[in-house]
Amino acid sequence: MSVEVRVPTLGESVTEATVATWFKKPGDTVAVDEMLCELETDKVTVEVPSPAAGTLAEIVAAEGSTVGVDALLASIGEGSGAAAADAAPAAPAESGGESVDVMVPTLGESVTEATVSTWFKKIGDTVVQDEMLCELETDKVSVEVPAPAAGVLTEILAPEGATVEASAKLAVLGGAGAVAAPSEPAPAPAAPTAQGKDVEDAPSAKKLMAENNLASGDVQGTGRDGRVMKGDVLAALAAPKAAAPAPSAAPRAPVAAEDAAREERVKMTKLRQTIAKRLKDSQNTAAMLTTYNEVDMTETMALRKEYKDLFEKKHGVRLGFMSFFTKACCHALKEVPEVNAEIDGTDIVYKNFVHMGIAAGTPQGLVVPVIRDADRMSFAEIEAAIAEKGRRARDGKLSMAEMQGGTFTISNGGVYGSLMSSPILNPPQSGILGMHKIQDRPMVINGEIKIRPMMYLALSYDHRIVDGKGAVTFLVRVKEALEDPRRLLMDL
Repeated sequence: MSVEVRVPTLGESVTEATVATWFKKPGDTVAVDEMLCELETDKVTVEVPSPAAGTLAEIVAAEGSTVGVDALLASIGEGSGAAAADAAPAAPAESGGESVDVMVPTLGESVTEATVSTWFKKIGDTVVQDEMLCELETDKVSVEVPAPAAGVLTEILAPEGATVEASAKLAVLGGAGAVAAPSEPAPAPAAPTAQGKDVEDAPSAKKLMAENNLASGDVQGTGRDGRVMKGDVLAALAAPKAAAPAPSAAPRAPVAAEDAAREERVKMTKLRQTIAKRLKDSQNTAAMLTTYNEVDMTETMALRKEYKDLFEKKHGVRLGFMSFFTKACCHALKEVPEVNAEIDGTDIVYKNFVHMGIAAGTPQGLVVPVIRDADRMSFAEIEAAIAEKGRRARDGKLSMAEMQGGTFTISNGGVYGSLMSSPILNPPQSGILGMHKIQDRPMVINGEIKIRPMMYLALSYDHRIVDGKGAVTFLVRVKEALEDPRRLLMDL
């Protein structure tokens, strides 16, 4: 009895795909969920796993064929029948114990896929329960995948770089006495050359490049091992037209062969792609403007120095500057509510609460965890929340829900030594405050020159909703609260 391999669901409004690559040939033995072929639509690449174990008996849709949804691609026969007589040696011995599937863990609300970024173990390695097997990466967070049981890693179904759905199988663990399969690892990547890569491009991409007089080196491939797909060619054809009005978006200048040999090309992570897209969308959508002021940090620093030991002893958390700035911003947002609002079509949505985003740099990129109802929190609660979110951000443990719903953002470039900058809005928010380095500067105080610890403040805001008067008033209120922290206690 044979099992049919059919085209999976390709996505809303997508009705056909091109067979780009077959990873198996008739007669090959395949395991359940082992990748058989790769399909390509105008926008995405779809891998087709084997629905059953057996032998690939027949390929119905050859490479380059255009197929519709649910079309028959191939058939799989049971066991190793006549078709497999000339195939590779028999499959390895079965595991000494039951096998356990390693599945993609819960990724968070609205997250449907992730990319396998790193495998910490290889086929044949012995693992203990809860030992980290691999790390997945989504648009916002990194997720570590622990071993669900002790055993031997007998099979890796999703290699590094593979995109997996929320319910996909990543690997298989055998019992303690398991014998690791010699594996069906992805083909070893070809050594890069100065001219580019040595992989076979998708047939449909070749055809489209030939029709438009494009060489493979003119198109950046996003398929497996850098393979050029049809969507890549379409993107390359559209790029010059989109880039023409903007000189800064001009195509990459030619690179000498000796320089190209010393370059390293690394695909952007999903997080970095999302950061780039959101920041550019913010510039394209909002009428963004930045206004500046400076604050004398003398009183805030003195207050912190006086009470930091007692504060930490009582609350179990260090007293930093972020709680002062958060409190000052919450205070100012009450007076200038449009900075805490957002535009929805032709409506302005005013928020009668403050969900404060605190931008944090991590090894993976910039993330903005949200402190909810910060306006209702005490100094200690704010410091504890910031410390906890910051720690989990650095460890890649934040969930999507923890980075959504912010109404205003604070970004502290001062920790990296920035003296002044213009922060970019975090849409759909209408304001973001940039903190900077505290630097001693000579200031005129009551007619005398004194050395004071000064910090530049920058407020970037959406001029469509916030007028200059409101932006300046907001910054002045933050300045006043920090230069005399007693005003926060008196609600002045």
